[in-house]
Amino acid sequence: MSRTLCSALPTTPAGTGSVTVEGWIHRRRQLATVTFVVLRDRSGVAQVIVTDPQVREQVSALPEETVIRVTGMPTGNAKAPGGIEIVEPAILPLSAPAEPPPVELWRPGLGVTLPTMLDHAAISWRHPTRQAVWRIAAASMAGFRRHLDEAGFTEVTTPKIVDQSTESGANVFALDYFGSTAYLAQSPQLYKQMLTGVFERVYEVGPVFRAEPHDTARHLAEYVSLDVEFGFIRDHRDVLDQLRATLAAMIETAREKAGAAVETVGAELPVVPERIPIIHFREALELLGAAPTEPDLAPEHERFLGTWAKERFDSDFLAVEGYPAVKRPFYTHPQPSDPRGTNSFDLLFRGLELVTGGQRLHNHADYRSALAARGGDPADYAAYLEAMRHGMPPHGGFAIGLERWVTRLIGADNIRLATLFPRDIHRLRP
Repeated sequence: MSRTLCSALPTTPAGTGSVTVEGWIHRRRQLATVTFVVLRDRSGVAQVIVTDPQVREQVSALPEETVIRVTGMPTGNAKAPGGIEIVEPAILPLSAPAEPPPVELWRPGLGVTLPTMLDHAAISWRHPTRQAVWRIAAASMAGFRRHLDEAGFTEVTTPKIVDQSTESGANVFALDYFGSTAYLAQSPQLYKQMLTGVFERVYEVGPVFRAEPHDTARHLAEYVSLDVEFGFIRDHRDVLDQLRATLAAMIETAREKAGAAVETVGAELPVVPERIPIIHFREALELLGAAPTEPDLAPEHERFLGTWAKERFDSDFLAVEGYPAVKRPFYTHPQPSDPRGTNSFDLLFRGLELVTGGQRLHNHADYRSALAARGGDPADYAAYLEAMRHGMPPHGGFAIGLERWVTRLIGADNIRLATLFPRDIHRLRP
């Protein structure tokens, strides 16, 4: 007999006869003459009514989280999940009786500390409210891919073990590579630019590594980066337009594919405006009352600007453009009106930096000048510069941190709540 998912029980045609569901025992409740079993599968939960004394005795020996198969008759009950429950069940254990879990998954909320939740991530992620978080993340990635596929982009995969220590100033993890020193890639930036010279439009979904000694609620040592790069642009505003369309698609797909999960966690999906409001970095400093020589925005500045954008434009998003060249990598295109600034931007989402993007240099001579100005050795970038030497279109791109995106979507106060198995300065397990 084929398996029926819990979510499909309400649509089971009348007169179907018995159905078979499989999953975990989410909760047992034993009364004088009846035992209620709530079974959980990937789609939701179903209620099973056990009245046969022998089956009740069998269930009493099967603790929560034991995996079982239930075959029985679907019957209408308005108080049951989905309005359907299963009666006259035959129950077959599919695993040994489960040991008591370290967290009580049947409760509406986990009610445990963050360290406990993370220490037992393989179990705590089974809780419906935790599952919902990652379903939103998965839907966001699906929307990212679908939109870019439809826009003519090619998905690529780039090396995560590289011979260059850094290109943007971030600390990196060194490792032994057959007797030589190699590094975990802190960005696919150089590779996605090179591949823009092949496919014109590329994207990647993959891990990046930052050996930054941050111990904050917004930083990880490893996270998933949603990277985009494409050619034949006019300037960074074209990049921002593509980012806007991509975010809108991610939100729409989250609503479409993970609507129940959004409701479970009470997430408020934002509306992406047709034109994301933009403020120049210099103007932002004036608005903040900060010194005009400040090279970057502090977290409190981002929060202030997020509140300002919401009040001024009713927007959860704000792009800050024209960042100083001293705070951008060597490949960033200078601002034509003032080379001290750049054709780059940060996108703030609800008062937190979510995306860095912009226009890149594309002429080989400009790269050599930029590297010389920073004391860089062209030999360290031989393959990269080769691509620029043989004809590259004006191009640019951006990168979205997936976990940071989901954290803001669900209104969580710690990025680890949106990370399956976090890696930070304290955590290497599980």
